[in-house]
Amino acid sequence: MTTRSALRLCAMVQLSVILAGLSCMSAAMAAEHIRIGLLSTGTVAWQIDTMRRHGLDAKAGLDLETVSLASPDAAKLALNAGSVDLAVTDWLWVVRERSLGAKLLFYPYSTAAGAVMARGDGGISTLRDLRGKRLAVAGGPLDKSWLIVQAAALKSGLDLSHEATLMFGAPPLIYEKTRTGEADASLEFWNYCAQLDVQGFHRVLDVAQAERDLGVASPVAFTGYVFSEDFAKAHKPTLEAFLRATQSANAILAESDAEWDALRPLMHADDEALFKAYRDTTRAGIPHRPIREEAADAERLFSILAATASGKLVGSGTKFDPALYYRLSSAVE
Repeated sequence: MTTRSALRLCAMVQLSVILAGLSCMSAAMAAEHIRIGLLSTGTVAWQIDTMRRHGLDAKAGLDLETVSLASPDAAKLALNAGSVDLAVTDWLWVVRERSLGAKLLFYPYSTAAGAVMARGDGGISTLRDLRGKRLAVAGGPLDKSWLIVQAAALKSGLDLSHEATLMFGAPPLIYEKTRTGEADASLEFWNYCAQLDVQGFHRVLDVAQAERDLGVASPVAFTGYVFSEDFAKAHKPTLEAFLRATQSANAILAESDAEWDALRPLMHADDEALFKAYRDTTRAGIPHRPIREEAADAERLFSILAATASGKLVGSGTKFDPALYYRLSSAVE
């Protein structure tokens, strides 16, 4: 090989390396960075794991950064501080924040909700049986599920706030009070209800049924992806690519049992019955209806909750703002 040929070959190799590097840089630049706040034990982690294992994030041109959060309150603080772009949190919190001037948007994540739970041999089969009983409530006096159950009870002629002995607390504490018999019944979050189900407790009233009893067509998604209007405007293609990727992940979770086997290490289910309860409840909670229908039921339910809370929910005179719902482009919503 001549010197000139050798130099030409060397130059071609160098050019190939440079072009390969530029190609990698281009691909990296094309991936849109997005920060998702996640609770380590939350179900959103299952959705994101599914998205990543199937390459849905890469196909959508997304570079997902997950930010670990310690609690739902930490998610709200992170959103307000701008340290995450999106996080799944409470629908009523978004209503409250918008009433105070915060420009936040909400995209439905799950309709999963809790239930009033009691021992099978405890003589409590309806809300009326709670009269004079000890009722433990997960969350505080303004928790959405508690307001819904109160409203349903009032409709049947029972004022639980005066006719039952109430105790409020964090979900793990309420779970223990129920399990040990310190409470006659409890209103628990859905994942703790699943744990009580497999221990022989029964459901006096599902929150979803209470919603229907109050006149909504279908249970409302109480949790959703929350983000600022500024983020939605500045990063619309990225946001919509992410939300559509979550829909694809949900479709996989809804159809594939094998997918759930892959998620077992993240689910912390101690036995098969609990594993199936987590799986089935998560599947049942996947939203399917158009946003316009969701917003209509949410507005109807909000008016009932606001009346039940006597102005304490978000302040007297506050009205529900249907603009809090984000609508995907080119979607029948």
